Amino acid sequence: MITSILETIGNTPLITIPNTNKANEGQVLFKYERFNPGGSIKDRPAIYIINEAERRGLLKPGGTIIESSSGNFGISLAMIGAAKGYRVIILVDPKTTSTNLALLKCFGAEVIVVTEQDDCGSYHKTRISLANKLAQEIANSYRPDQCFNLLNSEAHFNSTAREIMEMCSNTLAVFITAVSTGGQLGGISKYLKTFAPDVQVIGVDAVGSAIFGGHTDSYLIPGVGLGWTPVNLNMANIDRAYKITDEQAFLTARAFARHEGILMGPSSGACALVALKLAQELTPDKRVVCMISDGGERYIQTLFNDEWMEQQGFATAADIETIRTMAGQLQPWSTCPADSANYRSDLIDGLEVPDSTLQINSEILNRVDYHQGIRFL
Repeated sequence: MITSILETIGNTPLITIPNTNKANEGQVLFKYERFNPGGSIKDRPAIYIINEAERRGLLKPGGTIIESSSGNFGISLAMIGAAKGYRVIILVDPKTTSTNLALLKCFGAEVIVVTEQDDCGSYHKTRISLANKLAQEIANSYRPDQCFNLLNSEAHFNSTAREIMEMCSNTLAVFITAVSTGGQLGGISKYLKTFAPDVQVIGVDAVGSAIFGGHTDSYLIPGVGLGWTPVNLNMANIDRAYKITDEQAFLTARAFARHEGILMGPSSGACALVALKLAQELTPDKRVVCMISDGGERYIQTLFNDEWMEQQGFATAADIETIRTMAGQLQPWSTCPADSANYRSDLIDGLEVPDSTLQINSEILNRVDYHQGIRFL
């Protein structure tokens, strides 16, 4: 008997794409995180961080969880807060979809929309700064701090990566996922480079993000990108990086809904496009695991809305052969991502990262050589 909805987090399936994948190329498998109870991969780090905070006494009964999130991580925390009896405050921005806002509120979370852009043209820094300020002002509160907390990547090292290896054994050739706070890419890449060093690890980002270097610009893909390289990500563990345009990501996600019956969000569409690229370079005995971080229901009013797509100047439909051709034409942004790392240690002080996060990170860094690019204390 399952005693709590939270016990159903993890153990998500791998799904083939028979209508898209060709018999003479590598086999693409989607790690379909929509099956988590909160509907996304963010359930994994959210429950891991909250459980650890409870264990350490950082989050006590009746406490308040405060977090900056564009959607999925906030929804996961809202679900966990409802199940465990915590007050939850989530800071979002204008890119957050109305569906995500509704989901946050249905779990009882309080929502603050941050409209001030930061110096990168995004909202990450202003959201984080306000969340840290509120955590200082509200008694008995806790900041999960997904962007700077190394428990984010440790969660994926200890769960997601193990699942993937157990399901694929020695046939895994490539792993692909998107990057924002760096948790899933950082934790899984660390695991693979430790226990399966021959596996190619591919990071996917949006054109306009500077995680893998380059200049910053506005973009529409939600849930990816930053103006700097996140501390959860050791770039030495990443073999290649791709940057995908908004239209490419949105069209690919729409194509998989229409031709495979698989719903996914735009960031997953970007990853799926790169997965098709890598599959074309491999033989049928090799597997490409691509992370599909959430489903498409949260993007009905944007991604799957023809009128919205046309307003952005995007096409509204693409058949599978068009998507495959688009994938084949992709070129990596970087074949040595470590050379363009953009770590910003000054942000720790500038954004007033909580002391509890720094203490946890110090312990993790002392326990294992988890990250080579930055030190906290």
